[in-house]
Amino acid sequence: MQIIAHRGASGLAPENTLKAMSLALDLGAKAIELDVQWADGELWVFHDRRLERCTNGQGVLTGQSREYLASLDAGDEERIPTLWQVMALVAGRCELHIELKGAHTAEPVAALTRRAEAELGFTQAHWIVSSFHHPELLRFKGLRPEIRIGALTASLPLDGAAFAETLGAWSLNCDVDFVDETLVADAHRRGLKILVYTVDEVSDGIALASMGVDGIFTNRPDRFS
Repeated sequence: MQIIAHRGASGLAPENTLKAMSLALDLGAKAIELDVQWADGELWVFHDRRLERCTNGQGVLTGQSREYLASLDAGDEERIPTLWQVMALVAGRCELHIELKGAHTAEPVAALTRRAEAELGFTQAHWIVSSFHHPELLRFKGLRPEIRIGALTASLPLDGAAFAETLGAWSLNCDVDFVDETLVADAHRRGLKILVYTVDEVSDGIALASMGVDGIFTNRPDRFS
Protein backbone atom coordinates (compact mmCIF):
# COMPACT_ATOMS: atom_id res chain seq x y z
CA MET A 1 0.00 0.00 0.00
CA GLN A 2 1.46 3.34 -1.05
CA ILE A 3 1.97 6.03 1.60
CA ILE A 4 1.42 9.58 0.32
CA ALA A 5 2.42 12.55 2.48
CA HIS A 6 -0.73 14.72 2.63
CA ARG A 7 0.14 18.40 2.07
CA GLY A 8 3.66 17.30 2.91
CA ALA A 9 4.35 16.02 6.41
CA SER A 10 1.55 18.32 7.54
CA GLY A 11 1.11 16.72 10.96
CA LEU A 12 4.64 17.79 11.81
CA ALA A 13 5.02 21.12 10.00
CA PRO A 14 2.68 23.79 8.59
CA GLU A 15 0.66 22.21 5.78
CA ASN A 16 1.59 22.77 2.14
CA THR A 17 4.75 24.71 3.06
CA LEU A 18 8.29 24.06 1.89
CA LYS A 19 9.09 22.96 5.45
CA ALA A 20 6.39 20.28 5.29
CA MET A 21 7.60 19.14 1.86
CA SER A 22 11.24 19.00 2.97
CA LEU A 23 10.35 17.03 6.09
CA ALA A 24 8.34 14.54 4.02
CA LEU A 25 11.38 13.99 1.83
CA ASP A 26 13.62 13.60 4.90
CA LEU A 27 11.22 10.93 6.16
CA GLY A 28 11.67 9.03 2.90
CA ALA A 29 8.29 9.79 1.32
CA LYS A 30 7.90 8.20 -2.08
CA ALA A 31 4.91 10.45 -2.87
CA ILE A 32 3.71 13.87 -1.72
CA GLU A 33 0.26 15.41 -2.21
CA LEU A 34 -0.36 19.14 -2.46
CA ASP A 35 -3.10 21.57 -3.48
CA VAL A 36 -2.84 24.34 -6.07
CA GLN A 37 -4.88 27.48 -6.69
CA TRP A 38 -4.50 30.17 -9.34
CA ALA A 39 -4.21 33.81 -8.29
CA ASP A 40 -2.66 36.85 -9.96
CA GLY A 41 -0.88 34.82 -12.65
CA GLU A 42 0.66 32.26 -10.26
CA LEU A 43 -0.03 28.76 -8.93
CA TRP A 44 -0.04 28.81 -5.13
CA VAL A 45 0.26 25.68 -2.98
CA PHE A 46 -2.65 26.16 -0.58
CA HIS A 47 -5.73 24.17 0.37
CA ASP A 48 -8.44 26.44 1.75
CA ARG A 49 -10.59 28.87 -0.17
CA ARG A 50 -9.87 31.51 2.47
CA LEU A 51 -6.57 32.50 4.07
CA GLU A 52 -7.51 32.75 7.73
CA ARG A 53 -6.98 29.18 8.99
CA CYS A 54 -3.47 28.68 7.70
CA THR A 55 -2.00 32.19 7.49
CA ASN A 56 -2.06 35.59 9.16
CA GLY A 57 -3.88 36.95 6.10
CA GLN A 58 -7.53 37.54 5.35
CA GLY A 59 -9.84 36.98 2.42
CA VAL A 60 -10.31 34.56 -0.45
CA LEU A 61 -6.95 33.47 -1.84
CA THR A 62 -7.90 33.76 -5.50
CA GLY A 63 -8.81 37.43 -5.07
CA GLN A 64 -5.42 38.50 -3.70
CA SER A 65 -2.31 39.94 -5.33
CA ARG A 66 0.89 37.95 -5.56
CA GLU A 67 2.65 40.57 -3.43
CA TYR A 68 0.12 40.11 -0.62
CA LEU A 69 0.16 36.31 -0.80
CA ALA A 70 3.95 36.19 -0.82
CA SER A 71 4.07 38.38 2.31
CA LEU A 72 1.94 36.12 4.53
CA ASP A 73 3.14 33.86 7.34
CA ALA A 74 1.81 30.34 6.73
CA GLY A 75 3.12 29.08 10.10
CA ASP A 76 6.61 28.86 11.62
CA GLU A 77 7.52 31.91 9.49
CA GLU A 78 6.98 29.85 6.35
CA ARG A 79 5.51 31.49 3.23
CA ILE A 80 2.83 30.18 0.92
CA PRO A 81 4.97 28.49 -1.73
CA THR A 82 4.38 28.53 -5.44
CA LEU A 83 4.06 25.21 -7.24
CA TRP A 84 7.33 25.87 -9.02
CA GLN A 85 9.13 26.35 -5.68
CA VAL A 86 7.86 22.96 -4.49
CA MET A 87 8.82 21.34 -7.78
CA ALA A 88 12.32 22.82 -7.50
CA LEU A 89 12.65 21.47 -3.95
CA VAL A 90 11.45 17.98 -4.84
CA ALA A 91 13.38 17.87 -8.14
CA GLY A 92 12.14 14.46 -9.22
CA ARG A 93 12.90 12.69 -5.93
CA CYS A 94 9.35 11.41 -5.47
CA GLU A 95 5.91 11.40 -7.05
CA LEU A 96 3.82 14.54 -6.77
CA HIS A 97 0.05 14.29 -6.46
CA ILE A 98 -1.23 17.71 -7.53
CA GLU A 99 -4.82 18.53 -6.61
CA LEU A 100 -6.45 21.18 -8.78
CA LYS A 101 -8.46 23.42 -6.48
CA GLY A 102 -11.07 24.83 -8.80
CA ALA A 103 -11.08 26.67 -12.10
CA HIS A 104 -8.15 28.10 -14.08
CA THR A 105 -5.66 25.52 -12.81
CA ALA A 106 -5.51 22.90 -15.58
CA GLU A 107 -3.64 24.95 -18.18
CA PRO A 108 -0.91 26.37 -15.92
CA VAL A 109 -0.36 23.02 -14.21
CA ALA A 110 -0.01 21.34 -17.61
CA ALA A 111 2.54 23.96 -18.63
CA LEU A 112 4.50 23.72 -15.39
CA THR A 113 4.70 19.92 -15.44
CA ARG A 114 6.20 20.15 -18.93
CA ARG A 115 8.72 22.73 -17.73
CA ALA A 116 9.63 20.61 -14.69
CA GLU A 117 10.23 17.60 -16.93
CA ALA A 118 12.61 19.70 -19.03
CA GLU A 119 14.43 21.42 -16.17
CA LEU A 120 14.06 19.57 -12.86
CA GLY A 121 14.47 15.86 -13.53
CA PHE A 122 10.80 14.89 -13.43
CA THR A 123 9.22 12.43 -15.85
CA GLN A 124 5.58 11.95 -16.82
CA ALA A 125 5.47 9.04 -14.36
CA HIS A 126 6.12 11.39 -11.42
CA TRP A 127 2.73 13.10 -11.69
CA ILE A 128 -0.78 12.24 -10.57
CA VAL A 129 -3.21 15.14 -11.02
CA SER A 130 -6.49 15.01 -9.12
CA SER A 131 -9.53 17.17 -8.43
CA PHE A 132 -13.04 17.35 -7.04
CA HIS A 133 -13.65 19.77 -9.94
CA HIS A 134 -14.19 17.09 -12.56
CA PRO A 135 -14.61 19.48 -15.54
CA GLU A 136 -11.21 20.99 -14.70
CA LEU A 137 -9.74 17.50 -14.39
CA LEU A 138 -11.05 16.67 -17.86
CA ARG A 139 -9.48 19.87 -19.19
CA PHE A 140 -6.14 18.79 -17.78
CA LYS A 141 -6.48 15.32 -19.30
CA GLY A 142 -7.13 16.89 -22.68
CA LEU A 143 -3.94 18.92 -22.35
CA ARG A 144 -1.74 16.10 -21.00
CA PRO A 145 -3.44 12.76 -21.73
CA GLU A 146 -0.24 10.89 -20.93
CA ILE A 147 -0.37 11.89 -17.23
CA ARG A 148 -2.37 9.85 -14.70
CA ILE A 149 -5.38 11.53 -13.12
CA GLY A 150 -7.23 10.86 -9.89
CA ALA A 151 -10.98 11.43 -9.51
CA LEU A 152 -11.74 12.78 -6.05
CA THR A 153 -14.98 12.17 -4.18
CA ALA A 154 -16.12 13.07 -0.66
CA SER A 155 -19.14 10.79 -0.86
CA LEU A 156 -20.15 7.24 -1.72
CA PRO A 157 -21.44 7.58 -5.30
CA LEU A 158 -24.61 5.75 -6.34
CA ASP A 159 -22.73 4.29 -9.31
CA GLY A 160 -19.67 3.27 -7.31
CA ALA A 161 -16.44 3.86 -9.22
CA ALA A 162 -18.16 4.32 -12.58
CA PHE A 163 -17.72 8.11 -12.59
CA ALA A 164 -13.94 7.73 -12.24
CA GLU A 165 -13.88 5.23 -15.10
CA THR A 166 -15.90 7.66 -17.24
CA LEU A 167 -13.33 10.38 -16.54
CA GLY A 168 -10.55 8.08 -17.73
CA ALA A 169 -8.96 8.23 -14.30
CA TRP A 170 -6.08 6.11 -13.03
CA SER A 171 -7.36 6.25 -9.46
CA LEU A 172 -10.47 6.90 -7.42
CA ASN A 173 -9.51 9.03 -4.41
CA CYS A 174 -12.06 8.55 -1.65
CA ASP A 175 -12.78 9.93 1.83
CA VAL A 176 -11.96 7.43 4.58
CA ASP A 177 -15.46 7.94 6.00
CA PHE A 178 -17.06 6.45 2.90
CA VAL A 179 -14.72 3.78 1.57
CA ASP A 180 -15.92 0.20 1.90
CA GLU A 181 -15.07 -3.20 0.46
CA THR A 182 -17.74 -2.92 -2.22
CA LEU A 183 -16.30 0.34 -3.55
CA VAL A 184 -12.76 -1.04 -3.48
CA ALA A 185 -13.83 -4.14 -5.39
CA ASP A 186 -15.78 -2.09 -7.93
CA ALA A 187 -12.81 0.21 -8.53
CA HIS A 188 -10.49 -2.74 -9.05
CA ARG A 189 -12.93 -4.43 -11.45
CA ARG A 190 -12.79 -1.26 -13.52
CA GLY A 191 -8.99 -1.23 -13.54
CA LEU A 192 -8.75 1.68 -11.10
CA LYS A 193 -6.51 2.14 -8.09
CA ILE A 194 -8.23 3.32 -4.92
CA LEU A 195 -6.49 5.88 -2.70
CA VAL A 196 -7.99 7.00 0.61
CA TYR A 197 -7.67 10.28 2.52
CA THR A 198 -6.89 11.26 5.28
CA VAL A 199 -5.47 8.42 7.38
CA ASP A 200 -3.33 9.25 10.41
CA GLU A 201 -3.90 6.24 12.67
CA VAL A 202 -1.91 3.07 12.04
CA SER A 203 -4.91 0.90 12.98
CA ASP A 204 -6.95 2.54 10.20
CA GLY A 205 -4.11 1.94 7.77
CA ILE A 206 -4.03 -1.75 8.66
CA ALA A 207 -7.80 -2.04 8.18
CA LEU A 208 -7.65 -0.30 4.79
CA ALA A 209 -4.77 -2.49 3.65
CA SER A 210 -6.80 -5.60 4.51
CA MET A 211 -9.65 -4.12 2.45
CA GLY A 212 -7.35 -3.97 -0.58
CA VAL A 213 -6.84 -0.21 -0.71
CA ASP A 214 -3.88 0.74 -2.92
CA GLY A 215 -2.70 3.84 -1.09
CA ILE A 216 -3.43 6.31 1.70
CA PHE A 217 -2.87 10.02 2.14
CA THR A 218 -1.54 10.80 5.62
CA ASN A 219 -0.48 13.88 7.57
CA ARG A 220 1.89 11.62 9.55
CA PRO A 221 4.06 9.70 7.11
CA ASP A 222 6.47 9.05 9.98
CA ARG A 223 3.95 6.60 11.46
CA PHE A 224 3.83 4.46 8.32
CA SER A 225 7.52 4.19 7.46
